[in-house]
Amino acid sequence: MKKNKYPSHPVLLVDDEEHFLESCSIGLRAAGINNIIALRDGREVVSLLAGREVDAVLLDVRMPHVSGKDLLPRLSQDFPHIPVIILTGVDELETAVECMKSGAFDYMTKPVEESRLVSGIRRAVEFRELRRENSTLKDHLLSDRIENPEAFSGILTRNPAMRSIFQYVESIAASSRPALITGETGVGKELVAQAIHALSGREGSFVPVNIAALDDAVFADTLFGHKKGAFTGADQPRSGLAERAAGGTLFLDEIGDLESASQIKLLRLVQEGEYYPLGSDVPKATDARIIVATNGDLPSLQREGKFRKDLYFRLSAHLINIPPLRNRWEDLPLLLDHFAGESAAALGKKKPAWPRELVSLLSTYAFPGNIRELQGMVHDAVSRDHRGTLPMDSFRDYISRTRGETGGTSAWRPGEEDLEPTALEIREDPLKKFPTLEEAENLLVREAMKRANDNQTIAAELLGLTRSALNKRLNRKRK
Repeated sequence: MKKNKYPSHPVLLVDDEEHFLESCSIGLRAAGINNIIALRDGREVVSLLAGREVDAVLLDVRMPHVSGKDLLPRLSQDFPHIPVIILTGVDELETAVECMKSGAFDYMTKPVEESRLVSGIRRAVEFRELRRENSTLKDHLLSDRIENPEAFSGILTRNPAMRSIFQYVESIAASSRPALITGETGVGKELVAQAIHALSGREGSFVPVNIAALDDAVFADTLFGHKKGAFTGADQPRSGLAERAAGGTLFLDEIGDLESASQIKLLRLVQEGEYYPLGSDVPKATDARIIVATNGDLPSLQREGKFRKDLYFRLSAHLINIPPLRNRWEDLPLLLDHFAGESAAALGKKKPAWPRELVSLLSTYAFPGNIRELQGMVHDAVSRDHRGTLPMDSFRDYISRTRGETGGTSAWRPGEEDLEPTALEIREDPLKKFPTLEEAENLLVREAMKRANDNQTIAAELLGLTRSALNKRLNRKRK
């Protein structure tokens, strides 16, 4: 089983008591914090920090040679990016306050409870990761660069919003905190999750799980596994996918469908990094990075009491929203070319060309199924092709049929900023001058030509006219 070091850079423990360092290290490792450096002499701290990066420092106040209280101002000045947690005695509250004023991230009193120690170190590491991510993202945005374009090779796009998403993904990929990917069905949420994993440097596997329609028992057994005899038919112990994802990434799709009882179990996994296999009262730790995705509205589910707020805030430490295809029209030629070649290869055909007006036709359609729907449309068209060119009729028939089945709801619906002023005024204020039939006709014709990129054939289809009828109206208008 592959096991990553956590955190990515060590936690430095500084205390002159060997017994404390040993017990502290054991407790942290048991909680999954396994990247640790222990020092007994405070005089070695500055030189160590000057030579390597660490994610947090746990520093005892009372030590021989140089005390933590005297060392703290130097660390705050020379290494302000590193969170320092101070260890004090019960009777040293005033010293703790002074240390907080000198730049300490937190303080703990000896003897330290293991749960307090672990949660404090985790907070410090998360704080350090957040500062590192913000710095990386700032550098990416200012330079407008993507350092690892190969990680996004499976996502074809020329869209500026997608480029910004790639930059954000690069900045948060190395984080251990969860990520939430939202977007409509078919936009490529799993591809983005795979890119995060590829850039993370994690040695373990990418393990995807679709949790839609999983009841609580199936969810727990799938993710956490079970002991022998945990339930009828459990003749052998079985490890869950959380264990299979050790050192890697656990991707949970359709997270909005998770049952309430399962949400509590997932919260423990996310918050504590541990879980209970079915039939076991001994927890197991995991270092898997958790990424979740949904095409639903989790904030609305929260308000309805169907999704836990604490789980949502934990999962959305990094939030990525993938825009729908209808907001990425510049990607249509890329996707058409790719899917045409892919389908032709699968069907044993030569890659077909496509008519120039095909992109204009597709731009009038909403694509409720997004990229996955386009892929199906292209595959069907390639299978019908006998002349080396994608048949327009295949796409026209599909769009007309889908619009008919949905009552026209799959037609592209612009935002109010795209509406003609006259139409908007009428809708908002019935006292405004009502347009004549001729004015309404001219408005519809202009809008259809705009959406069809001045292609009369496609505009005529939108209006339910023949091309010749539309041409007559346009000529009459010009006169």
